[in-house]
Amino acid sequence: MENSQRLYFIDAMRAWAILMMLQGHFVDGLLDNAFRDPANAVYQTWKYFRGITAPVFFTVSGFIFTFLLVRAPRQGIQNPRLRKGLRRGVQLIIIGYLLRTNFLGLMKGSLYPSFFLVDVLHCIGAALLLIIGVYVLSGKWRGWAFPALLLGTALVLFLFEPVYKTWDYSGIPPMLANYFTKANGSVFTIIPWVGYAAIGGFLAMAFRRFRNTPRLYLKSIVLSLLAGVFLLWYSSPFFDWAGKATGWELFPMIVSNNYLFIRLGDVMLVFAAFMLLRKLMEQALFLRIGQNTLSIYVIHFIILYGSFTGMGLYRYFHHSLTPWAAIAGALGFMILCTWLALVYDTREANLRTGLRQGLDTAGGWARQGTRNLRKALQVLWNRLLRLLGWAPR
Repeated sequence: MENSQRLYFIDAMRAWAILMMLQGHFVDGLLDNAFRDPANAVYQTWKYFRGITAPVFFTVSGFIFTFLLVRAPRQGIQNPRLRKGLRRGVQLIIIGYLLRTNFLGLMKGSLYPSFFLVDVLHCIGAALLLIIGVYVLSGKWRGWAFPALLLGTALVLFLFEPVYKTWDYSGIPPMLANYFTKANGSVFTIIPWVGYAAIGGFLAMAFRRFRNTPRLYLKSIVLSLLAGVFLLWYSSPFFDWAGKATGWELFPMIVSNNYLFIRLGDVMLVFAAFMLLRKLMEQALFLRIGQNTLSIYVIHFIILYGSFTGMGLYRYFHHSLTPWAAIAGALGFMILCTWLALVYDTREANLRTGLRQGLDTAGGWARQGTRNLRKALQVLWNRLLRLLGWAPR
């Protein structure tokens, strides 16, 4: 396998996905509704490709995490990546909630309902925890059990989406229900979206298993193209045929809104394209952007949606820009968020050292201030006792 230690095309895919997410969120949030014409070929093309971004991002996230998990020197419960993965999964969920926190509202004693909504980071964090759970569970069986369970999880989530999307979650607390339903305003839900991460984990296992196969990339490109074409153009006819052959109502329900398998077809075609162009992807910039997607996401959320303060671009320019202004703004927005994230990455060690020193200094001031305050209060207390004639003689 070509450079099995680093799959540069995966880093490039992740970089591409985060950049497409930036422009997609910017344009969708700020473009005037008057220009959202379904009959406009340019707008429809943009909208279709925007829909590819999330499936690619989830799939690549699952791929990278699983690839690193199974590449660790120690496997099983002793795998050091398990603890890192657990910490990362919880961290992503916490950051997801923090980004939806409005500190100005908290100062007024209000925690806005938007705080409890579930977004990309929550789902990716949950997906990492799911992959870890499957990894630990499958450790009791043969090596094929882990990828088989990942693939089976994704298929169950995709096939039964028409069923569970109609379930009523009103009987459980909204904070938990938001992970399963968009009824309250959640952007993403763990079902079915963690299915793409599970597919990514399955693909990572396949790469790992066949890494020494001759002409691996050529075979992978061909298989990805075939899978993508089938899912895009023939999955609906297949489910239609399966419904007629079995009489099961589930298959016609899938055909009526077959977006999960069609988008998976898009993902496979993107995989094929990036593997085909992988020699062009071995650039330091792609690698750095791909490694800093979390920073880019956090920065974009703060600037666009106004995390913490509520004062973002979305508040002032919501659905008000012309197409040309939206295009120019999106390009500038991508450059700004990426630049800020890379600058942070370059200076992260210094920033953390400075923050730690600042906290230590502030802690020293606080301790000294506490001692001084205690002494002053003691003096005042003694004076008060003497004034009242209660001071000890």
